[in-house]
Amino acid sequence: MRVGDELAPLEIPITRTLIVAGAVASRDYQDVHHDAEAAREKGSPDIFMNILTTNGLVGRYITDHFGPEYKLRKVAIRLGAPNYPGDTMVLTGTVTAVEGDEAEVRIVGTNGKGRHVTGSVTVTASGAEGSTSAEEAADGCDAVSTGPTVSSGSGLTTGSGADSGSGVAA
Repeated sequence: MRVGDELAPLEIPITRTLIVAGAVASRDYQDVHHDAEAAREKGSPDIFMNILTTNGLVGRYITDHFGPEYKLRKVAIRLGAPNYPGDTMVLTGTVTAVEGDEAEVRIVGTNGKGRHVTGSVTVTASGAEGSTSAEEAADGCDAVSTGPTVSSGSGLTTGSGADSGSGVAA
């Protein structure tokens, strides 16, 4: 792997099922993620994907590319255009830094409205310092997002953005 290497794009169809299942799985019961009428009453044309689902899809994109020998160390994302049902999100990535067993990848996810997510992900080879098991790797992952926010030192906590509710730990 070298700086400038591009990851193969991943196309993800945005379905109502994906949006609702992602919200429920992350215990985000805000009506804008499952009730189209309520979403319209609040000014949205339809239900839309929550940030924790996006965060999970970004993590999947990276781990599918790098494989089980690499662990997520840091995820820092910002949301832009909402993901609505019927659209497709295309995730792309470019390696921006490589140092020893660690790499940083710039992530962009676009949909029909523009950029849904931008940010960076840092991965480390599992034989690298500090990680000998999946649990240890998960404990060491920092997730930092801005916009509607996901931020933490270890584990995920929703922040104070419009899509994040009251700051309840996920």
